[in-house]
Amino acid sequence: MLAVWVEQLLGFASGALAAIRKDERYPTLMAWAREEGPSLVGGNLPLAQALAPELWSQTPLARLGFASEPLARPGRNEPCWCDSGRKTKQCCGAVTLPGPVPAHLMWMLSLREWKGDALKAALESGRAPAQALLEAGLIAAETGQRGRAQQILESLFERADWSRLPEQAEPAFEILIDLYQERGFHRKREALLDAVLERGPLFLRGVALERLCLMHLDNDDLDSARAAFVRAQQALPDSPTLAYIEAMLLLHEGHEQEAAERARFWFRRLARQGDLEPDQLQFLADLAENPGATLADQLLNAEEDLAGPLASLQALFEALPTAPKLAIRRTDDGRLEYRTTAREDTLFAVWQQHFQVAVAADSPMGLEDDPWPEAAGWLGELCAHPEWLDAPRVVQSLTLALTSRFGSLPWMAPSLFAPLADRLERWLEQVAAEGPGTLAWDDADNAVLLRTGLALVVGMERGARQRSRQLAERLLALDDHDSLGLRELVLDQLLRDGRDSEALAVSEQQVTADADEPPPLGLLMGRALALFRLARREEAAEALAAAQRHNAHALDMLCAENPRPVHTGPDGVAEPGSRAEAWQYRTLMRDQWRATPGALDWLRDRFEG
Repeated sequence: MLAVWVEQLLGFASGALAAIRKDERYPTLMAWAREEGPSLVGGNLPLAQALAPELWSQTPLARLGFASEPLARPGRNEPCWCDSGRKTKQCCGAVTLPGPVPAHLMWMLSLREWKGDALKAALESGRAPAQALLEAGLIAAETGQRGRAQQILESLFERADWSRLPEQAEPAFEILIDLYQERGFHRKREALLDAVLERGPLFLRGVALERLCLMHLDNDDLDSARAAFVRAQQALPDSPTLAYIEAMLLLHEGHEQEAAERARFWFRRLARQGDLEPDQLQFLADLAENPGATLADQLLNAEEDLAGPLASLQALFEALPTAPKLAIRRTDDGRLEYRTTAREDTLFAVWQQHFQVAVAADSPMGLEDDPWPEAAGWLGELCAHPEWLDAPRVVQSLTLALTSRFGSLPWMAPSLFAPLADRLERWLEQVAAEGPGTLAWDDADNAVLLRTGLALVVGMERGARQRSRQLAERLLALDDHDSLGLRELVLDQLLRDGRDSEALAVSEQQVTADADEPPPLGLLMGRALALFRLARREEAAEALAAAQRHNAHALDMLCAENPRPVHTGPDGVAEPGSRAEAWQYRTLMRDQWRATPGALDWLRDRFEG
């Protein structure tokens, strides 16, 4: 019965609002209520007459600067406010409404209706109830009106009195953060997070910290993610979301065993409190048993249209036969060349009819467009034709697509990237079997193998670090000019594993291999860190000086506790010596400097000196 009332109320209120907007006069509304209103409430004229004054009294009027013009509620023996001429007790006072009328209803409907300057003026009036802003913003977001949703929800969170925010504002806050992310309003996103963390209610501060932690993880800024997680623990110590976030954080940091131990801790703690739903408790139990697999399953299930095709792809990888041999030859001057065959070209041509996205020729890991909106189609076709993966160019396209979407998620490495690495490594073994030589990027079709290798190294860097480093080292052995920039990545991984002497050796190889070109910032700073850990301070200071000459922003950015992020261009490449380059190095490696006793203090002394 209540559901019927809600439907009737919304229909009647929408019709009433249209009538009011004609001239914003009460008699116009009552004339409509008597003539057209009954048809919207089951033919009940008394109900239509009784409901109209209630709605009028809460309706914002543009002629009054969006204030309402509430009617005085009459006494039982006074003339009824519906202008029928009868006493209230004999008219609307005798009508019992089937259910409540929310006090913000007409504001919410008005916010859904107004456009352009009218909507802007209504929001700037500051008269809209928080609940009306919340509901109108959520409805706009759900119906794909992203600009309207952003405009309305911004008004909700720009209010000076945060204490009046309804607790249902949590999903609205998350939607607004997502809208800023999707629409590229990064400064607005950061300003909203800062405002909530500074003066927002406790329930929103915890959510903001959780989102901040996830954003830092998406950007590979592990140090900032760890700091945000610690603050979130202090704000919301019993939030089940923290168990999920900590597992992700530890997996990103390469601590798989600790992730399982902490998940078991959260399961025991939250299970004793008894506040969780059964499905939440089961998720924590699964997380405690196998964090990586649980997070991978959760991601696949959340992909909706892609869940089935991605599961089929994993099943395909598990049953994939051994990769066929390639056409490899070694030239007289010691150059190794891979050339595609007619069969491989045919397989790639058929695949491309479905994939329809080209590899970017001027980018080591780029695609010309986003393949994922049509992924259900090409994934399904690939699973129906596994022989397409005999062609390295098909493997290249697939690997680039998977890395672009899942490369930052360590728990996806075993099921999506490791099987493709098996395939590539068999091909690289065939290359190496031809004898000593160089697999140069610009020769023949070598770039296909090298680009695939780089994408797999990046895709496995978090979730299968040892496998990623081994593949990178194999590629470096074949491509001694390091056209992919893999030495820096290998150096970082060795430092994370505490293999400082090996990391130092890699940095020395770069200097020897490219004496005519200055090493990138990551190699210079990595060399300084390795020497510092090995207690070779004078040499570390020399390496640090070289890094400072390369990038004057590096030390300042690395030492700062909360620097403002610096965004790179659309291709994600930072110019050497720029603040963006210094920011990129900070996000990747500050956690290692912080984890090295005395290293940050040493940097600060050098910077201030």
